[in-house]
Amino acid sequence: MDEFSYLSVLLSIILGLAVTEILTGFRGLLQARGRVVLYWPSLLWCFTLLVIYAQTWWSMFGLRTQRDWSFAGFAVVLVHMILLYMQAGLVLPAMEAREQIDLRANYFAQHRWFFSLALLVVGVSLAKDLVLSGHLPDTTNLTFHGAFAVLAAAGVITRADWFHKIFAVLAAALMALYIGLLFMRLS
Repeated sequence: MDEFSYLSVLLSIILGLAVTEILTGFRGLLQARGRVVLYWPSLLWCFTLLVIYAQTWWSMFGLRTQRDWSFAGFAVVLVHMILLYMQAGLVLPAMEAREQIDLRANYFAQHRWFFSLALLVVGVSLAKDLVLSGHLPDTTNLTFHGAFAVLAAAGVITRADWFHKIFAVLAAALMALYIGLLFMRLS
């Protein structure tokens, strides 16, 4: 077993737990559907996170060529996965036995933490490139990171419903474009 195959096991488990967290939330919403007050940006963020997790796993394949692993290199990738998992834990509320589930109320109760974690994900993603390769990603990749960071920072600051609705759609579109431009082929 090579180094990456060994290290990727823990990374895959954490990413799998993030996916499980969101899918469990969806299941809970279905089971409690009579008590759920929907807020579509929350649901769109769930789908966007699932796409982000798939893209993250897809892009991790590129790390297989990394031959000189250090604890710092592994730690930065591990922190990246942990932050993604933490976002999954905030996007939907815990499903209490008989309480009404208000997705809008949960969204705005969690938005500062959720988007703060998004900012950290962007920072750690850039740090990962620096630690593993010694340089920042290419201009296109860096532009997407920057755009998402600016939007996430605004998401931390504002409670304006219109902004969060636009941001949810824009984030999904940006992620689709990001994957389309940079990660369509497994390499």
